[in-house]
Amino acid sequence: MASGKAWVVLQHVAHEEAGAIGEVLIAAGQVVSVVRVDRGDPVPGPAEVADMAGLVVMGGPMGVHDDEAHPWLAHERDLIAAAVAAARPVLGVCLGAQQLAVALGGEVTTGPEPEVGIGEVRLTRRAEDDAVFGPVGFTLPCMHWHGDTFSLPAGSVLLARSELYPHQAFRYGERAYGLQFHVEITRAVAARWRPHLPPGVSMPAVDVAHINAVGRGLIERFVAPGHHGLREGP
Repeated sequence: MASGKAWVVLQHVAHEEAGAIGEVLIAAGQVVSVVRVDRGDPVPGPAEVADMAGLVVMGGPMGVHDDEAHPWLAHERDLIAAAVAAARPVLGVCLGAQQLAVALGGEVTTGPEPEVGIGEVRLTRRAEDDAVFGPVGFTLPCMHWHGDTFSLPAGSVLLARSELYPHQAFRYGERAYGLQFHVEITRAVAARWRPHLPPGVSMPAVDVAHINAVGRGLIERFVAPGHHGLREGP
């Protein structure tokens, strides 16, 4: 049931919307407030965390170091830090994961080469004990679309890696998760993404459906009240 407080979704470009994340939140009876940064909506201030049930930070083509061109990036990091400090659930996706890492003291650098297209990540041994990632198994299907990477903030737990990028997902504390990849893809989101993809990159419908089926379960576990951090024993 909704608490009366809203889950705030920060959206940076028109086609990178919450997708399955928003659908799961609405299905769970949550109030969802989308902040369209790309349309000039102001990023909420840290004091507004008190009125939030949770925070979702989506992706975008800009980088975390583009503060001069996009001053709202710094405001976002302040909001993320406040949400984590207030023990609100926080989910960062792609750029959002990088913003989360920097807000918690990590660094973002350019990766060895762009990682774009349908693929998967391998889960770490620590992920087996994680309440959100544990039930997935050894690999997680996903959509990659990034060229930067992040260092792990001190005290965080690495949850997933790939051949090119050893840091693909992490958890900080019990309620903050950063995902460099995308599992929120739906059929509608994929249709909006396809015109923006680099040449030669495709998103076959069968792969989108597979990502959605597995990713939706992960999102549901993240959204479920109290379902964060370490899994309970048998």
